[in-house]
Amino acid sequence: MVESMVTRDLFIGGKWVEPLGRARFETRNPANGEVVGSFVAGTIEDASEAVHAAHRAFKAWKETPPPTRGAILLRAAEILRKRKEAVARIVTREMGKIIAEGRGDVQESIDFIEYMAGEGRRLAGETVPSELRSKFCLTLRQPKGVVVAITPWNFPTAIPNWKIAAALIAGNSVVFKPASNTALCAASVVDVYEEAGLPAGVLNFVTGAGSVLGNALVGHPGVRAVSFTGGVETGREVYVRGAQGLKMVHLELGGKNPEIVMDDADLPLALEGALFGAFGTSGQRCTATSRLILHTKIYDEFLGRLTERVQRLKVGDPLDEGIDMGPVASRDQERKVAEYAAIGQQEGAKLVTGGTKLTGSAYDRGFFFAPTVFETRHGTRISKEEIFGPILSVLRADGYEDAVRIANDVDYGLSSSIYTRDVGRAFHAVDDLEAGITYVNAPTIGAEVQLPFGGVKNTGNGGREAGSAAIEEFTEIKTVFIDVSNRLQKAQIDAR
Repeated sequence: MVESMVTRDLFIGGKWVEPLGRARFETRNPANGEVVGSFVAGTIEDASEAVHAAHRAFKAWKETPPPTRGAILLRAAEILRKRKEAVARIVTREMGKIIAEGRGDVQESIDFIEYMAGEGRRLAGETVPSELRSKFCLTLRQPKGVVVAITPWNFPTAIPNWKIAAALIAGNSVVFKPASNTALCAASVVDVYEEAGLPAGVLNFVTGAGSVLGNALVGHPGVRAVSFTGGVETGREVYVRGAQGLKMVHLELGGKNPEIVMDDADLPLALEGALFGAFGTSGQRCTATSRLILHTKIYDEFLGRLTERVQRLKVGDPLDEGIDMGPVASRDQERKVAEYAAIGQQEGAKLVTGGTKLTGSAYDRGFFFAPTVFETRHGTRISKEEIFGPILSVLRADGYEDAVRIANDVDYGLSSSIYTRDVGRAFHAVDDLEAGITYVNAPTIGAEVQLPFGGVKNTGNGGREAGSAAIEEFTEIKTVFIDVSNRLQKAQIDAR
C-alpha cells in the first residue's frame, strides 16, 4: 500500500507556521525509499522565536496547579491510545522498526504520559524537623523555566515523551527539537499535546539541522535546562555549550551492553534474550545487547544454537507482521554498520554469520543489513565500541570473575544482563556490574517507565530519566524555613 506524503511546519506559540523563505527537507522510509514527510529546515531565528514563545507561556503554566497539568497529560495519553495503530505505522514507515516494535514505542509513550500525569498529585518534597523550637523546615520542587528537549530517531515517540511529559508536569515550558529523519513521528507527538488542550507556547516544535538549531537552542540565554539523548561526541559538545551558560544539561548517551550467560543458565531462555537484545530494533537501541559473554563450558553449544536461530531470522518489510527485523534507519547507519563488519574481519574476528548488506528485489530500495555474529576476543574495536546496528560480538569467559571483568572493561555503562540459576551469583552481579541497569535472567533491553533509566561512565553525566527520578531533571529544589516563634532564633548558636 502506497501512503501519501505529509507536509508539516513548525509549531511555535500554539500555531503551526511556515516562515517565509525557509528551505524544506524530506524524511524517507528506510525500507523502500518512499517520501514520508516534508518539513521546515529551521534557522537560528526560528529557534529564538520558539524560546521566546516558551518564555512568554512559562509563568501561567508554572502557576497552573500540578493536578490540572496532570489532567491535560492524561487527556494526551487517552488521545494517543486511540491513535496507537496510526502512530505506530508512522514510526515503522519513518524509522524502520518492525510494526510490533512500533506499537511498543507508542505504548511506552502512553504509559509514561499516564505515569507523569499521576506525578501532578505528588511532586514531593520533604519535611524535616528543625533544631529550634517553633520552626518548620521543608523543601519543595519548582520548575526551571524554558527547557530544550533534543531527541534521537531510534525511539521517535517514546524518548520525546519521556522528556516532554516530565518537563510539563513539573511546570516547565518546552522547545522540542527531534532528529530530522523522524520528524513526522515527532510532529505526531506534538499533535497529541495540542489536541489535549496544552496552552499556547508551553510546547514548541522546531525541525532542522542539529548543527544549526541544536547549537542555537543550547546556547540561547533564555534556556535554563537541556535534555539530550544521542551520541557521545555530540553529547560532549552539548554539555560544553550548555555549561558556558551555566545551564543544567542532562545527557543520555551510548552503550556497549553485555549479556553474560553462565554455565548454569537456562540456555533456551538466554538464547531468546540474546536474539531479542541484539537484533530487536535492528540493534539500534542504546540498551541493545552488543556483547554476548559465554562461560567456556557452554560456549560451543550456545554459539551453535545462536547461529542456527540467527540464520532463520526473517528480515524485510517492517510493516509485515511476520518479519523479525527491519532495515537500519538510514544510509549513514548502513554505512557505519558495514564499516564495523569490515573492521571486525580486519581485526581477525571470526565471522560466524551475516556481515553484508542484503541484496535482491526485497532489499534493493532500502537499508537492510544481515543479522551478524562475530566470535572475537576482548579488546577488539567491535568488542568495545558502540556500533548501533545488528552486529553481536561473542566472547569467551573462564568463569564469573572473568565475565564481569570483560563486561566492565568498556567506556560505557548503561545496561547489563546475566543469566544464571545461582541466586547468590545473581546478587553479586547486581553489585559488581558497572551499569545503570542490570537484568537477571532477562535481556539488556526492556526498560519500564516507572523505574529510572540511565547509566554510568560515558553513558551520561549522572542523571536519570523515567520513574519518579525524571522530575529531578526538570526541577529546582527550594528549601523553606518557617519560624513562628516571634523572636530571633540563631541556628547552631541557640540550639546548643
